[in-house]
Amino acid sequence: MPLKTANDFDPEVMKLFDQYVHGVIDRRTFLNRSTKYAIGGMSASMLLDALNPKFAEAQQVSKDDARFSGKLIDYASPDGYGKMSGYLAMPSKMSGKLPGVLVVHENRGLNPHIEDIARRLALDNFVAFAPDALFPLGGYPGDEDKARELFAKLDQQKTRNDFIAAAGVLKALPECSGKIGVVGFCYGGGIANLLATRIPDLGGAVPFYGSQPPAADAAKIKAPLLAHYAENDERINAGWPAYETALKAAGVKFEMFTYPGTQHGFNNDTTPRYDEKAAKLAWQRTVAFFNKNLRA
Repeated sequence: MPLKTANDFDPEVMKLFDQYVHGVIDRRTFLNRSTKYAIGGMSASMLLDALNPKFAEAQQVSKDDARFSGKLIDYASPDGYGKMSGYLAMPSKMSGKLPGVLVVHENRGLNPHIEDIARRLALDNFVAFAPDALFPLGGYPGDEDKARELFAKLDQQKTRNDFIAAAGVLKALPECSGKIGVVGFCYGGGIANLLATRIPDLGGAVPFYGSQPPAADAAKIKAPLLAHYAENDERINAGWPAYETALKAAGVKFEMFTYPGTQHGFNNDTTPRYDEKAAKLAWQRTVAFFNKNLRA
C-alpha cells in the first residue's frame, strides 16, 4: 500500500526523518535506524524515498499560469553576502499597488515548493518575494541533501541581514504599496519571528512552526503575529511558553494555533507530513491575516 500520509509511517520513523531533515543525523544514520521499521516489502531506502519531496506532483500554480508574472531578480545586501537573488511573483493584471509578502524558505533554499508558495500569494493578490539564502553558494542545487549540506555552510549573521535587505527591496518595488509582511516555514518561521524584532514598520509576521527569538527581544516587536504550530513537534514547541509570556508582557498583538495530530512541516504538500485539512485552514488564516493587516 502506498505511503501517503504521516499516519502511514511508524511515529519513530517520523522522528528520525525530522532529525534527518534538520541535520541532526545524516542519510546513513537515518537508513540504519529506520531499517527495523521497514516492513511489508519496504526497505529503509524506500521509506526515505516515500518521505522525500515530490515537487512536481504537489505544484498548485504552474510556472506557465497566465494569471501571474514571475521572475528571478538580483538585489544588493551590503550587510550580508553583498549580492543576492530571489523569486518575484505578482498578479499579471494589477490595478494599483499591492501589499508585499516576503516568503522565507526552509533550510534547503529556494526550492520549487517555495516558488509555488510565492505564486499562490500572487494569485491571492500580493506581491510576493522569495529570496534564496543559498545564492552566495551557487543557489538551490536541485537536490535536497546537497541543499542541506550547503545551508550548514552559511554565515547566519550575513544570511539574516540578507533577509532584512530583501524586505527593504520588496517594500521599495514600484508595484508594492510599501506595506509588507513576512511568512516563513521551519527555518523561515524562525526568520519571520526574527524580522518582527528587527523591522519596526513590518506589517505582520506569520511563522509556521518556527523557532522563537530570545524572550527579551519580544519588546522590540511592533507587528502583529500569527503563529502556526504542529501538535507533534516537541523540538519547536518547547520554546513557545516562554515566548508567549514575553509577547504578553510586551503587549504584542498575536494569535497562535496548534493543529491537532500534525507533524512539523504539515503545510508542505510535497511530503507525507502534509496535512491537507490543517494546511488549508492555516493558509486561509494566513491570507486573512495579511488582508487585514496589509491592506489598510
